[in-house]
Amino acid sequence: MKFGPVPIDQAEGAVLAHATTAGERRFRKAHRLSADDVSVLKAAGIKEVVAAVLAADDLGEDAAAEKIAAGMSHRNIEAKPAATGRVNLHAEAAGVFTVDAAMIDAINAVDPTITIATLAQHAPVEKGQMVATVKIIPFAVVAALVDKVARICTTGEIFAVNAYQPVRVGVIQTMLPGVKPSVLDKTLRVTEARLARSGGRLTAERRTPHEIAPVAEAAASLARDNDIVVIFGASAMSDFADVVPAAIERAGGTVVRAGMPVDPGNLLVLGTLDGKRVIGAPGCARSPKENGFDWVLDRLIAGLDVTAGDIAGMGVGGLLMEIPTRPQPREPLPARSELKVDIVLLAAGRSSRMGGPNKLLALFAGKPLVRRAAERALGSRAANTIVVTGHQHERVRSALSGLDVILADNPDFADGLSSSLKAGIARVASDAAGALIVLGDMPGVSSADLDTLIDAFRKSDGRSVVRAAHDGRRGNPVLLPRSLFPAIAHLEGDTGARHLVEAEGLDVIDVEIGEGAAVDVDTREALEGAGGVLQD
Repeated sequence: MKFGPVPIDQAEGAVLAHATTAGERRFRKAHRLSADDVSVLKAAGIKEVVAAVLAADDLGEDAAAEKIAAGMSHRNIEAKPAATGRVNLHAEAAGVFTVDAAMIDAINAVDPTITIATLAQHAPVEKGQMVATVKIIPFAVVAALVDKVARICTTGEIFAVNAYQPVRVGVIQTMLPGVKPSVLDKTLRVTEARLARSGGRLTAERRTPHEIAPVAEAAASLARDNDIVVIFGASAMSDFADVVPAAIERAGGTVVRAGMPVDPGNLLVLGTLDGKRVIGAPGCARSPKENGFDWVLDRLIAGLDVTAGDIAGMGVGGLLMEIPTRPQPREPLPARSELKVDIVLLAAGRSSRMGGPNKLLALFAGKPLVRRAAERALGSRAANTIVVTGHQHERVRSALSGLDVILADNPDFADGLSSSLKAGIARVASDAAGALIVLGDMPGVSSADLDTLIDAFRKSDGRSVVRAAHDGRRGNPVLLPRSLFPAIAHLEGDTGARHLVEAEGLDVIDVEIGEGAAVDVDTREALEGAGGVLQD
């Protein structure tokens, strides 16, 4: 592949390095130029373009990424269609992620043009979460390199999501004078919540004195009918011969490991009894906050073995005391849930492809499209809804009469999308962590869809771009973090924030919301097909 300036007479088949405008035509970055495209560019006076010219033995970025992904062996993981040289892989079930690190390292060592990144070993994942991504750096890569990577992929399972199983769990809680029943009751609720996402259930509880013999008897009884027995001691383990490890051995079991290099969670005990696993829970396991108990429990309910060596290897990354943690449905995370998001509803366009009528005033079930979009924005969990008006702004504002929206007029709407984006971002509240950019001509996007995007943004701590998707293809709306706002202020022309997202290198979370992410009504046919009725 050759990269650099290419004379326009030699540009047929070349891949554009930058978005290029020729009159009313705009060619996106990574577009492969046809003979007709070259004619349009020449007619606009363009003498050369910066582009990549592929050699006969090159594979395009999407084809290369797809070939690598197709050659991988994995479980409970789905590969999405390639786009911009990237194939994202998503979990098909909730569970624990495992990866062959040596295979990943071998692939990344082949050539810098080919990369693969994954979640950490044993990371807990939710269904639909991205777990890995294959990315081709340039616009094309030598086919022989792709073949070399494909051969590595055939050597075994590269990664997997080990799905959670609906395990049965019996609980023992020991008692000492002064232990409040309310503490024991809360422990049961917290444990049930931990099991809920796997479909597991707490089948029985025994409350015993904090003594070896009664704990051993209860453990033996519960092990007969359950997959896992969890023992919550009224007093923390202070010695390897203390009540909980001693009771496991008294019952005929074996202590696999007492103590772990994870804090909180140091005082965990792991054993086996009649082929079942027994966990002596550390005191921190009475809280829903992440601790070493979660690491062991997650792996066990995902069907993974946990050995003494596994626990000994948890020290790196095991300091959890000051780390607010993974997004999972165990305890609300106030800092995340309180992140404010404002909606910027873009309603300034001229509807130029509609041939006259303003599409935003078209009626859907008797209601103007722009009002319908604004009502759905107001029905979401966004803090404020800002509507940017421009073309026929008085008519659009009239259609919004009575709605609690913030109106932002854009007198420069004819200059293109960037002017409306800047006008809307300028009105976003100073304490908002991000802005959800909603197009006024997308009738299929619901309030629930907007909330789904906001939730994903909050789970990322407000650091990621969140983009609606349908069938693995990016769409709209898009939620932009505040860190992008300064760059938006410098946009020019009919340009949105897409290239800023790529240039800034922020994490992008694609969230499937269904067909609504891909349906806009730019043309009369599209609008009428979606159920709209144009007005004069």
